Order: sequence, then C-alpha cells, then structure tokens
Amino acid sequence: MKIFEYMGKYDYEQLLFCQDEQSGLKAIIAIHDTTLGPALGGTRMWTYASEDAAIEDALRLARGMTYKNAAAGLNLGGGKTVIIGDPRKDKNEEMFRAFGRFIQGLNGRYITAEDVGTTVADMDLIHEETNFVTGISPAFGSSGNPSPVTAYGCYVGMKAAANEAFGTDSLEGLTVSVQGVGNVAFELCRYLHEEGAKLIVTDINKEAVQRAVEQFGAEAVDPNDIYGVNSDIFAPCALGAIINDETIPQLKAKVIAGSANNQLKETRHGDQIHKMGIVYAPDYVINAGGVINVADELYGYNPERAMKKVEGIYNNVAKVIEISKRDGIPTYVAADRMAEERIAKVSKSRSQFLLNNRHILSYRA
Repeated sequence: MKIFEYMGKYDYEQLLFCQDEQSGLKAIIAIHDTTLGPALGGTRMWTYASEDAAIEDALRLARGMTYKNAAAGLNLGGGKTVIIGDPRKDKNEEMFRAFGRFIQGLNGRYITAEDVGTTVADMDLIHEETNFVTGISPAFGSSGNPSPVTAYGCYVGMKAAANEAFGTDSLEGLTVSVQGVGNVAFELCRYLHEEGAKLIVTDINKEAVQRAVEQFGAEAVDPNDIYGVNSDIFAPCALGAIINDETIPQLKAKVIAGSANNQLKETRHGDQIHKMGIVYAPDYVINAGGVINVADELYGYNPERAMKKVEGIYNNVAKVIEISKRDGIPTYVAADRMAEERIAKVSKSRSQFLLNNRHILSYRA
C-alpha cells in the first residue's frame, strides 16, 4: 500500500503506529480532518489478514467519521483506531493502558470511544491514562449504553424520510420491515410499536426475533425473505452492503432508513434506488445518535441535552433530502455534500480570520 499516495488522495492529516512490546499492543490511529475540531472516533479491535488491511481500515473509517461528525453538526473532526488482535483472547489491562498513554500524547487531537471488539470496560482502562476517551462507565459521568440513543436517532430520522415519501411524518399504520433485532434495532422497534407501526422482523438470532414477536406483536420472516415483504419502510439494522444487485429488485418499500453501516454495496446502488423513487436516509446521517451522545460527554454529560441534540437528526435527514432535490442528486451524494459544505465554510472562515489578524499574529510571534 502506498500510504502517502492514499493519504494525499483523500487529504488525511496524520497516521500513527503505536506498539508496546510487553502488552502486545499494535495499534494504528488515523486522523483524517480536524477542521471542525478534535478528531473523534472509536477504537476497533480485529484480527486483520495483514498490516495493510488494518491500515486501510483505519484510514477508511477515520474519513467516514469526518463526514458523520460534520453531518451531525458536531464541532469534531474524524479519526479512528484499529488494534490488531483477537478481542476474545488478546486483551489485557496493560494493552489498553499503554494505548491510553499514546492518546494522551496527542494532547487532545484525537478522542476515542468503543467500537467493534472493544467495550466500556476497555474504555475505562484507557481512562486510567487519559481523559480523551468517551463511552466510559456511568460511574465516571459517562452516558452508558448508547443503543437506545442511537435507536431514537434512527426513529426520528425515519420520520423525516417518511414525511418526504408519504406527506406525513406519522408512522402510525405503516408497515416497517426491520432486518436485524440487535440492541439498537430492538429499541427502534419499541419506538415504532409505541407509535402504532406494524413490524415485520428477521434475525439469525431466533431468540431476538421471538422477543420482538412477543413484546411488539411483530411478524417474523426468514432472513432471506425480508427484502421482498410488503412494507412501506425497510430498516436495515444488521449487515452492511445489503442494498445490492440481488436485493434491489425485491424491494417494495418506498423508504430505506435503518441503523446499519455501509448499507450500499456500491455507490451505483444508491443511484439505482434514487432512480426508482425510493427515499434513502444515508446511514451515517441517520445512525449518528451514538456519536452525538458520547460527544456530549465532552461538555459534562447531560442526558436531556444529548437527546435534544439527537432529535436534530430529523432536520439533518430533511436537509439531505432538500439538497438532493435542489441539486438533482441521490441522497447519499447529498449527505456528502452537506458535510463537505460545512467543513469548507469553517475552513474558509478560519482562513479569513487568520488573514484579517495576521498583523496581530505577527506581533505576538
């Protein structure tokens, strides 16, 4: 992998390699853009096939966080960490404390949180060495389990998408097909059930499906059948790349709005559903509730304030749809444009400030 070529192509700021021989730590921190503020993004632990694969994943995820944080209206940039190792057997206290010291050495340029393969307990260990970590235990003044908040953000974002497709943001009487009934999706189902929506659910975990059937009166279908059911809204809340050549012809829903990451297998699939008239709520816009929630910890966590910010996902999805219609582009492109426009405005404002005050800065130097 030609690292500098890749970084230059997508304008990354920094890539750091961290290792600690005693604990076995091998971590890669990628910082994509800090125009809006310090980079915030989680720490993922995974058994990568190669070091190049780990580097590429860190870079790709960091760039995604820049767009996610910008679109969410946060004053934060994008970053991400990957730790190379098996989260089931390679973890130890020394590893995460050593990693915390590396984060501390960045002096606030990067703030981490939990991600795939890491837990609140791991974040607590990092917190022993640095304050630049979120998603720690509530005993330390943190927000705790982010799933209900992420679910609420998806719920309000779904209502914004429904308003475009059906002329009302009421979900009462609509049928929502939900793929995956994990922690976030189960809470999303609760919100939908309370509003009077009919639920069709699927998951490879049969116990999770049965729980949704019993508590919300949901109809259960086989995982392979979820794409073709008669529903008004399809909510992907499990796998990525599920909007693809095989699934698109089966879709009957007028709205796609769910919590799963990277729902489009390829960008052309976003173009295809746009041409079909399906209203797509881009994943990183609608599922931003979790990052909005943990970002509030940076101000001293206040649950009421955090939920108020998460309610803004409704307006964010609505704005994406507005840009889509204004510019005649698919919503996945509109979401990128919204994020890029915000970053560009702040960057321009900062440059103008420096230009206007160059005499003061020169004097201080």
